[in-house]
Amino acid sequence: MANLTDLVNLNLSDCSDKIIAEYIWVGGSGIDLRSKARTVKGPITDVSQLPKWNYDGSSTGQAPGEDSEVILYPQAIFKDPFRRGDNILVMCDCYTPQGEPIPTNKRYNAAKIFSHPDVAAEVPWYGIEQEYTLLQKDVNWPLGWPVGGYPGPQGPYYCSAGADKAFGRDIVDAHYKACIYAGINISGINGEVMPGQWEFQVGPSVGIAAADQVWVARYILERVTEVAGVVLSLDPKPIQGDWNGAGAHTNFSTKSMREPGGYEVIKKAIDKLALRHKEHIAAYGEGNERRLTGRHETADINTFKWGVANRGASIRVGRDTEKEGKGYFEDRRPASNMDPYVVTGMIAETTLLWKN
Repeated sequence: MANLTDLVNLNLSDCSDKIIAEYIWVGGSGIDLRSKARTVKGPITDVSQLPKWNYDGSSTGQAPGEDSEVILYPQAIFKDPFRRGDNILVMCDCYTPQGEPIPTNKRYNAAKIFSHPDVAAEVPWYGIEQEYTLLQKDVNWPLGWPVGGYPGPQGPYYCSAGADKAFGRDIVDAHYKACIYAGINISGINGEVMPGQWEFQVGPSVGIAAADQVWVARYILERVTEVAGVVLSLDPKPIQGDWNGAGAHTNFSTKSMREPGGYEVIKKAIDKLALRHKEHIAAYGEGNERRLTGRHETADINTFKWGVANRGASIRVGRDTEKEGKGYFEDRRPASNMDPYVVTGMIAETTLLWKN
């Protein structure tokens, strides 16, 4: 008699040419992820082989009940680390039946920015550092913390090892390997300054692919924490007080920045970012004012400053970039709950298209 695990792990390729495609989209809050599965004929090697689909937008806060149909447009495919085999994850964006992007579809505008000839010619690279906090399910308190109490002060937890310092490593490693399996360009992981907080990095990835990959990496992390019985939090300041917040530092370079003389191009780009500081802050995540206080490795939310190797700056330039005269910069302002379509698109727009 087969048990549940046996059935979950059935290899469908032995008996069918059908595969399961898990369609993923961003929900009505702009940060929640939704998904549902459908059966299609496989294997699927290109997103153009997949049909559009629909869902009830009134149940996700994205459409009224009297006209609730929202259409899913497949945009990127990844291998499914949960079902494995030829099964796939499908990142989608959302449209009305008339073909208009719905308000929460931030991918649509980002795609327009990245398809602009002036942006495409610069081959923009992104490396996104996604910080997050793992919470105990029934109490919404960080993993490894005494319920209702606090661990020792920050200091021993960053990049640490040991049962009294690193909490949730099995979840983090499971997510890491699942992302590699899926085909996400995940470049690393580390424990963060606050205990129970971790980070993964995606990139370098080109253009809109970076944002697609961050969203799917978040989805995989939601699924891994679901299995583990732990809650994922992207709150930029989950614990008030003398504890680091959670950000999504976004590293950026263009072809011109990566070539000789690129440091001057970087400085001109930073000058543009300074002029649009308020617009960027407004688009960089909810609750970011609780994180960007000028303490805990942040610049004050109302102040723009940049510096070399300065983790208290809005924009940080690495020592190697300064030394070599070319490279990249890091925008340290985005919150952990930022929309990567918005942030990547806005950085490209400001630095490559905006005329001041």
